[in-house]
Amino acid sequence: MEVFKIILLVFLVICAIAASLIRNPLLSVIVFMSYSLIMSIIWFLLESPDLAITEAAVGAGVSSILFFVTLRKLKALSEGEEYEQNKG
Repeated sequence: MEVFKIILLVFLVICAIAASLIRNPLLSVIVFMSYSLIMSIIWFLLESPDLAITEAAVGAGVSSILFFVTLRKLKALSEGEEYEQNKG
């Protein structure tokens, strides 16, 4: 079990570094979502099921959905600006 915890902690650090270094916003959000899922597993292993559920729901669920919606809106805005520049 200790080896599993160490592997999770290594993945957690890798996800944290990767989320800040990745240039593609979509991939960065996906890595952030996996960070939240790993963190919820760690909370569960630390015998804090209430924090694990909250992390899974808010961190991986609601925050990721909001990030995806924001990315979609930003992409739509940038495509609209490119259309206006090409049109005019």
